[in-house]
Amino acid sequence: MLGRWLEWLRPAPTQGTLETIWVAETAGAPMSNRHQTHVDNAGLEGDRYALGRGHWHPVESCPVTLICRAELDRAARSARRLREPAAITPGEHRRNLVITGLRRSPHEGVLVIGQVRFAILRPRPPCGWLNQVVGYNLARALGRDSGICLRTLESGILQVGDPVRWEPTSTATASKQ
Repeated sequence: MLGRWLEWLRPAPTQGTLETIWVAETAGAPMSNRHQTHVDNAGLEGDRYALGRGHWHPVESCPVTLICRAELDRAARSARRLREPAAITPGEHRRNLVITGLRRSPHEGVLVIGQVRFAILRPRPPCGWLNQVVGYNLARALGRDSGICLRTLESGILQVGDPVRWEPTSTATASKQ
């Protein structure tokens, strides 16, 4: 417990790696893993949100979602405490991008993944629809560690293994000048 507390005293890491890319053609369809995909303002090529076949409220639409591996690991531990399945099945989290290297999804600034730049819009809390799709209370296990919503600033190709760089708001603003 003390080790986890002390971890938060260290500066937050700003670099990582794109671990996996997930898309689903329609709302509730199983997520499929891609090695690479094109992304533009509509979202990821072939994904339910880019195709207009997602399950969302129009005010809360989110073209690309992201979650950190560390957040999924914490959710798996939480699920065990809640007596839910011991492991989250790959893609079950319903987030498009999974990255390693960051302790938590950043909530402001810009994320650069390979050649693609994203604005960080807001946290992406899970909804009841997630529980209907997976069949257990994964939304509760994820809790606050449920990822973020991204908007594409510069389109391009995403590929598993691409470097990820987080630019906090002050850094992102300075790099544009």
